[in-house]
Amino acid sequence: MGVESGAVIETTGLRKEFRTRPGRRVVAVDGLDLTVPAGGVHGLLGPTGSGKTTTIRMLLGLARPSRGQVRLFGRPVPRRLPEVMPRIGAVVDRPGFEPGLSARTNLALLARSVGVPRSAVEPALAQVGLEPRDRRSVRRCSRAARQRLALAAALLRSPELLVLDEPTAGLAPAAAREIRTLVRAVGDSGVTVLLGSRSLAEVQQLCHLVSLIGDGRLLASGPVDDLVGAGSVRAFTVGVADPAAAADVLARARFRVRREGHRLTVEGAPTAANLGEDISRVLAEREIFVHDLQPVPADLESVLRRLGGAA
Repeated sequence: MGVESGAVIETTGLRKEFRTRPGRRVVAVDGLDLTVPAGGVHGLLGPTGSGKTTTIRMLLGLARPSRGQVRLFGRPVPRRLPEVMPRIGAVVDRPGFEPGLSARTNLALLARSVGVPRSAVEPALAQVGLEPRDRRSVRRCSRAARQRLALAAALLRSPELLVLDEPTAGLAPAAAREIRTLVRAVGDSGVTVLLGSRSLAEVQQLCHLVSLIGDGRLLASGPVDDLVGAGSVRAFTVGVADPAAAADVLARARFRVRREGHRLTVEGAPTAANLGEDISRVLAEREIFVHDLQPVPADLESVLRRLGGAA
């Protein structure tokens, strides 16, 4: 079955309200229009509370929209969700594996329950870097190994769409890098991956396209480099002999300045064209000379602020 519209995921006017107490409602997702084309890794980027997880849960039929439409592979969800679910793998909530059984046995039980041949188990384990013959129980596996097992379970049916919600959250840096390498490899293989993340660096490393959301609304969508910048810089740390005098000069020139010990962190003035050069020029005009200038990479909050969102 093809994708009639050319998009694997489409939402139109998607809205989700939660009733917190009688007479009070909280809007988690507010009129979200989202399009995810086929192929590659598409990031759904936003801070905690932005509506990422709620959106993903509505895509998978785990939550019902208050308003709006969802289409997966051109089919309306949740009405025709059973028709498209065999084409989807997901890691959203904490996987419910049997802790006393091995990874291989857990996957074999899962394969039988979803009608997948047992022969698919070992390739799925190998794909995520788990040893198929390892007899250790899941209880004795590291958190990173359990996350790999969750990915293996999601890939068991060779899905066309893989949905992941913060798959590296809580992992040590080395383990997170390994999971990201796996995710990128899946995206490069032709599977469409939707990656929910609050890490700007993760999205820059993994994603071809990104949709940024804040307060449940879509702020922008497009190629990662166009929206968040390749190696984009939000500020510079500045080393000078007299930080107090430099801070005063830069503040008068409408730069945003924060003093941290003997160094300054400087963000751009409204008219700044080349931030590093502008800082040096403004200070040199007052005979204050920079002996060290280091870029500060853009973070999620600065990108959302630039696009009009509130982190």
